[in-house]
Amino acid sequence: MQVTSPRRHRPRLEIIPFIDVMFFLLATFMIMSLAMVKNAGVAVQLPKAQTSGSEERKEQEVTLTVTDKGEIYFDHDKVSTGELPGKLAALKAEAGPEKAKVFLNSDRKATFDSVVGVLDAVRKEGISRIAIQTERGEKTP
Repeated sequence: MQVTSPRRHRPRLEIIPFIDVMFFLLATFMIMSLAMVKNAGVAVQLPKAQTSGSEERKEQEVTLTVTDKGEIYFDHDKVSTGELPGKLAALKAEAGPEKAKVFLNSDRKATFDSVVGVLDAVRKEGISRIAIQTERGEKTP
């Protein structure tokens, strides 16, 4: 009588759990990278300019926003025109006079007087590095 041994199969590598893990890691990476994007300023409709360029942002920079109602935001904090010089002086003291930089964005329906008032306050504090944010595109009438 001959006894046959059960056939031994080579172990199989199941790839479906590996695919699940890879999709999970991919989704986690995408969510974390989106969370790391710094959203500075308040959302407004920026004016369009055909000659707009891009500027790099650093940590020692702030965004000043003028809304269509004339409200002023220092990054995401609403400030009055009386509080603005103090905040700008603190920025200049923290970053240094040569490194302090302000990104100015205003709603396209904001009054020119409001924008010039904010720009004047920045220049009075001795901050000369100012970038005016616009959208690239065709000029609107």
